[in-house]
Parts: sequence; structure tokens; C-alpha cells
Amino acid sequence: MKNFMILSDALNYIEENLRSAPEPADVAYSCHVSLSGLQKLFRYAFGISPADYISRRRITCCARELIETDRSILDIALGHGYNSPEVFTRAFTRIWGEPPASFRKKRNFAGLFPKLELNCENGGNNMNEMHRKYDISELYDYLTSRRGTYIVGFDINGLIPINNISSKAGDAAIRESLRRISEAAGEDMLVFRIGGDEFALATGTDNEAEADAVAEKVLSQNGNTFTWEGQEIPLRLWSAKLLIADRCIRYSDLFPEIFTAIEEAKS
Repeated sequence: MKNFMILSDALNYIEENLRSAPEPADVAYSCHVSLSGLQKLFRYAFGISPADYISRRRITCCARELIETDRSILDIALGHGYNSPEVFTRAFTRIWGEPPASFRKKRNFAGLFPKLELNCENGGNNMNEMHRKYDISELYDYLTSRRGTYIVGFDINGLIPINNISSKAGDAAIRESLRRISEAAGEDMLVFRIGGDEFALATGTDNEAEADAVAEKVLSQNGNTFTWEGQEIPLRLWSAKLLIADRCIRYSDLFPEIFTAIEEAKS
């Protein structure tokens, strides 16, 4: 239970202090644990370092502001603790694969790295029972007002072999997946990342044929490659649609329902 609470407190501290650019040492101090201890827990539970997680969350929040506000790039950079536009542009490009100016012109999705959450069975007595997922509260809020509509779920087919090439190649595969889904989505549809390689497209429509058409547009690109450091890497996605019944949706049930639909589609 102690490890679970440390990670939970760390995630909350990071989220509450993102604009002040917290250092991993600050996070460790707030959780009353050594920096090396926090780093080991993060890598075990999440597969990344605290510094990497903080960087990704900061850039994700910046991306959201680029899309949703008319604030200047400089104001956004300074507001999130970057001391110059050049530093911000390098950090942004490293995560998104393109500079903030071009991102703002063509993107409609910002949640590349949502806040992580932790699930823990049996009270958290065993680190092996700890599971991570992404915060899907925005998706939940969207769907509670649009019950009776379809979600199209997507899952990358074979992300592990791509990550074995490089974790940065895996990041590029995630960006490419989101690009394909976003381009297929209608103007009023929203894309969410709900897991390590799982995504949900909230269509807002009760028309099954329309939901199928969006899924097919994404799947028609299966086998097409993306480029990473001169390599052409093929990418394929699984897909499944799920009708959100016209009933009260429990937050705890939302991700399992989407995930189950994807797994059934695979089999």
C-alpha cells in the first residue's frame, strides 16, 4: 500500500505544480521518499522516469492551449516554465514531432499524454497488482451528455516490437495513430488516448453506418508506414465500435467496456 500511495501522491503533486516546472527531486521530497526510490517506482509502474513524465505532461498541456486559446506561443511557453521560445520549441518538437507553430495550424487533438491514474487490487499490497491507466474524465464528461451514441475504439497492432526498436519509435507510432484517427474524424468528433496504445473516438452520432465509415477510413491505412530516423515502419490498428447505452454510465465501467469491445474485435 505504501508504494501505491507514494505514486498516487507523486502524480497529484506533479499535476498541481505543472506550471512551475517541478523537478523530480521536488516530487520526491513532497512524497517523503528519496529521489532514487521515486525513480525506481516510476520505472517499475510506468516504464518511464519522473522527469520524462513531467516533460510529456507539460507539453501536452501546452498543446491543449495552442489549440483551445489564442495566446501567443511565447506566452504559453513562459506560462509553463520554459525560459525561452527556443527551449520550448525544442521540447515540443521532441514530443510531437513538429514545432508548435505548425501544430497549431493543423491539429485538433492535444491529449497525447494525459494524466496517469493507478488502479490497485486488494488494497495495494503487491506492486505486481498495480495497473496504470490514463485519466479519461474528459471522455466521461463528453459521453454523459451524449448517451446513445457510438465510440470507435482503436488499438495498435504490435506496439511492443516497435518499442523494441526504440521507445521514441513507439512514441512516433502513437503520434501516427492519432494522426490517422484525427484525420478520419468528423468535425464534431473527439479523440482520446485511453491507454498505452488504445484510443477512443467519441463520434457523437447514433448512426452506426457513420461510425463504421470512420473506422474503415482509419483501417484502410493499415500497413502504411511512418518514418522514424530513416526507417520505414509499418503500422496497423485494430478497431471496434461500442454503443454507449442511453443510461447512466459509471466512470469505473467506461474503460473496461471499450477495452472489452476491442479485445472481442481482435478475436
